[in-house]
Amino acid sequence: MTATVIEGCAVATVNAAGTEYEQGHVVIEGNRIAAVGPGAAPAELTVDAVRVDGSGCLATPGLINTHHHLYQWATRGLAQDETLFGWLTELYPVWARMDAGIVSAATGAALGWLAKSGCTTSTDHHYVFPRDAGDLLAAEIEAATRLGVRFHPCRGSMDFGRSAGGLPPDEVVEDRDTILTATEDAINAWHDPEPDSMVRIAVAPCSPFSASGELMRESAELARRKGVRLHTHLAETVEEEAFAREKFGRSPVEYIDDLGWLGDDVWLAHCVHLDAAAVKRFAHTGTGVAHCPTSNARLGAGIAPVADLMAAGAPVGLGVDGAASNEQNSLGDELRQATLAARLRGGPGALTARQALSLGTIGGARCLGRDEDLGSLEVGKLADIALWRLDGLGHADIADPVAALVLGPKPPLARLLVGGRTIVADDQLITVDETGLARAARAAARRIQER
Repeated sequence: MTATVIEGCAVATVNAAGTEYEQGHVVIEGNRIAAVGPGAAPAELTVDAVRVDGSGCLATPGLINTHHHLYQWATRGLAQDETLFGWLTELYPVWARMDAGIVSAATGAALGWLAKSGCTTSTDHHYVFPRDAGDLLAAEIEAATRLGVRFHPCRGSMDFGRSAGGLPPDEVVEDRDTILTATEDAINAWHDPEPDSMVRIAVAPCSPFSASGELMRESAELARRKGVRLHTHLAETVEEEAFAREKFGRSPVEYIDDLGWLGDDVWLAHCVHLDAAAVKRFAHTGTGVAHCPTSNARLGAGIAPVADLMAAGAPVGLGVDGAASNEQNSLGDELRQATLAARLRGGPGALTARQALSLGTIGGARCLGRDEDLGSLEVGKLADIALWRLDGLGHADIADPVAALVLGPKPPLARLLVGGRTIVADDQLITVDETGLARAARAAARRIQER
């Protein structure tokens, strides 16, 4: 088995001790890390190895995206000045026109751009299934497979349409039996529980204002029977808080707690509006949070209490969120956004650069239940590695390489590896044709908007 040796680079392992090397090495054998440490790699591990010169670079774990809506790449730039509810009201009718071809093109472009921002593992929360649109989940899984990133698609759902007092139009909701059958079929067809899995399915009703209590409860029962994780949106806006109190007589967190939706097999998107009791409850139950700072700012939703959640011990990861509420679609940039948002809320000490990097790596791995194999550079873990080039004009004079990555401009990637396989080299995708991705995405955007 030929080893790959990356050496001469700074290394931020993001392990529990926060170990870093000013100049170090990472050795890969097969799809896992065989060695990581200071200086040159041990000679006995480098015989006939493929060598990667990491001079001027920083090696980190690959970034992990814990919340997204990839199909939205085809509808970027719409509803630019709306709150969440207004934005959804404008876009639901557009999304009702998507089909498998549009989803495939949007997914390819969005995941390709995410990979170029350092992302090696991405979730997706797909909850709009128009009738006769084709197999949308299969379309996005196949796009992710072509690119070569790890993928955690969430089979989303909505059964609470406008005629029943919900937000989405009736033409984009499904009945509960259809949802539960399709979700179980997706798990049976695609979910791989193995440690080096490339595809895992989660169960993900959209939100408390678009999924009935019965669907939420039965989805939790299905997920636990099948041994998969649970995901939904929660506490994103003040309007949602008001909706929950008017309709359910309690806060969104209290409502889903009553439905059995807090636990260490659950991670929730946004969680902007949490009180101290909710933060404590999340930590006590091990419930994870996907923090989406750019999307929350784009929609004016507010700033999540990330520092409080981390201090309490709740798992917190980073999410880009849908490309229609975060046109930048860059997970690398979310490191900086998370730092700035936390400091706006809590002052300059609220979140350090290293804490931001941990959100984007090991924090995300905890949310997805994969921290035994992903999220840090340690012997035995999967070789999902980002090698950031920091010797260019934008970074060369920033003394601390982690600060350069988090607070400086997003650096180009010298390499991005998933399970030891190179996905990006010299800041270019190598598993798929970038020009082809862009051409297909433009055509998909034209097609859905013309419809």
